[in-house]
Amino acid sequence: MAITAPRAFDKHPEPPSKAALLRAELTSPNLSFLMEAHNGLSAKIVEEAGFKGIWASGLSMSAALGVRDNNEASWTQILEILEFMADATRIPILVDGDTGYGNFNSVRRLVKKLCQRGIAGVSIEDKQFPKTNSFIGEAQPLAPIGEFCGKIKAGKDSQSDDDFSIVARVEALVAGWGLDEALRRAEAYHEAGADAILIHSKSKTADEILAFKAEWSDRSPVVIVPTMYYGTPVQRFRDAGISMVIWANHNLRAAITAMRETTRRILEEESLTGVEGSVAGMQEVFELAGNPELTEAEQRYQVAPRSESRAIVIAASRGSMLGDLTQDRPKCMVDVRGQPLLRRLVSTLNEGGVRDITVVRGYKKEAINLPAIDYVDNDDYATTGEAASLACALDRLEGDCLVSYGDILFRKYILDTLLAAEGEVVLAVDALGSGRDPGTASRLIDLVTCSRPFTGNYLDEEEPAYLRRIGNDLPAEEVHGEWIGLAKLNPRGSERMRAEIEAMKADGSLGQATLLDLFSRLLQAGEKLSVVYVAGHWLDVDDAFDLAKARNFL
Repeated sequence: MAITAPRAFDKHPEPPSKAALLRAELTSPNLSFLMEAHNGLSAKIVEEAGFKGIWASGLSMSAALGVRDNNEASWTQILEILEFMADATRIPILVDGDTGYGNFNSVRRLVKKLCQRGIAGVSIEDKQFPKTNSFIGEAQPLAPIGEFCGKIKAGKDSQSDDDFSIVARVEALVAGWGLDEALRRAEAYHEAGADAILIHSKSKTADEILAFKAEWSDRSPVVIVPTMYYGTPVQRFRDAGISMVIWANHNLRAAITAMRETTRRILEEESLTGVEGSVAGMQEVFELAGNPELTEAEQRYQVAPRSESRAIVIAASRGSMLGDLTQDRPKCMVDVRGQPLLRRLVSTLNEGGVRDITVVRGYKKEAINLPAIDYVDNDDYATTGEAASLACALDRLEGDCLVSYGDILFRKYILDTLLAAEGEVVLAVDALGSGRDPGTASRLIDLVTCSRPFTGNYLDEEEPAYLRRIGNDLPAEEVHGEWIGLAKLNPRGSERMRAEIEAMKADGSLGQATLLDLFSRLLQAGEKLSVVYVAGHWLDVDDAFDLAKARNFL
């Protein structure tokens, strides 16, 4: 009897991978739900109840190990738990990957290992490593956008399953940075390759989440975690076009014996309202995990908080060379491609992590009214100079502090370079700025002489450069560049600057003094003023010609 080969249509098709199942839930037009689990047993309960996916909560897994949600459990320990969960279930798992456990290289390694273990996707959040739970404290620092985009790209390049999902968790609302920052970060993460955006909030209402979704529209799937705004009807999320809801920690907070009932009820009611009063509160979880001891330890060991720079922006002058454009507003509020010049400057400072900003106003001060900025006024702006304007903000001149003119624009890398530079007083100097464009030579230029010129040689630039002279009339052969109107002070530098301003008040020289005069006095007193060289990529706005350049610059 002849034996025939099996026909092609007799073969059973390969079932979809768990990653494909999760992607189908993320991209479905219907609202999907993930339920929290933290070990093999709770993962089984979630699947048994009928949920189509599991949220592997970092908080829950850490607490189950008896440690805090501060990356005290290593990523390899978390990976072992996930392996048990994946082996115990057939539905996809989305992992709470915290910040990715380090830099881009850590994310590459994490994604490879998750794919090997059949995990469907990972959520990473744009906070700094080691992370702190979003519901503890206020105004937690966020990671730079470029750094986080690099993590997303590294993860996408490392996945072995084409359907593996990377969800970018935006913490801007939790950190108090506002809707615009949340949207800016979400757009950058989307462009970097994120498969979905998880927008997080600790507000007790869903208003800011829904406002985000309205602005974001349908550029990519949106995931939410209504732990704090649990009273919001689920229909509002459906109506808004939310893709996925994560019930984030309720199996941890319920007793093991109540897990099955809790999961069943949430599935049936599609709401946390019915169960919220019968489960442990978040504070109880944090206490069991040992967070109060961490606070005591910080006090005992005097753990210093991360240093944050502030900025003082001098914007008291009119800018008469701009003519009618400054008839009813100072030049810092002149429009540059749809936004005031000052707002462009403040945005660059914010991108560099500088958010405590004080602006010294003067001419038409009521026109300077940008939000989230402190103001002080120099009402004698017409008869005094820049040093007197800086003196109006003397009580803000402390700690790590930037001092900036209010009419300049510069690339963010210049700010990053300046903030990273060592020194008590550091000036950003344009090595190409020894003169003006033709037809503008009549304006004053803040020229500098330094301990060495800029060479462009990487090895040479490792040698520190120091200011020797600064002024508007230095001999051409002694000029090494132009101060761009931006300086950084460390705590001692701020202290020395305050002391010199007080001395100028005492000797009567403050009124007409410029910042150049102030720096010159520090040099004469024997202080070391450092220099970081840049090569262009900035401009100041004095007249209509500069304004045209500013539009092209942007």
